Amino acid sequence: MDCRKHFSNTLSALRRGQGLSLEALGKVLGITGQAVSLLEKGKRSPSFEVFIALADYFAVSLDYLVGRSDDP
Repeated sequence: MDCRKHFSNTLSALRRGQGLSLEALGKVLGITGQAVSLLEKGKRSPSFEVFIALADYFAVSLDYLVGRSDDP
């Protein structure tokens, strides 16, 4: 399983499902919209703080974000 690819796809789907722009999500996370874009493209891995903030914001588990669980 490619966790990075799954994470990227899941992040993009969650963001779009909430109708958030890259910039809006970046603001919530304390990073730039460009950094969110890089996460969604799989060109950057999130810090632990951003990873946890994503799980908290979208109310999903860390395992769900990386594809280790199908249950959010």
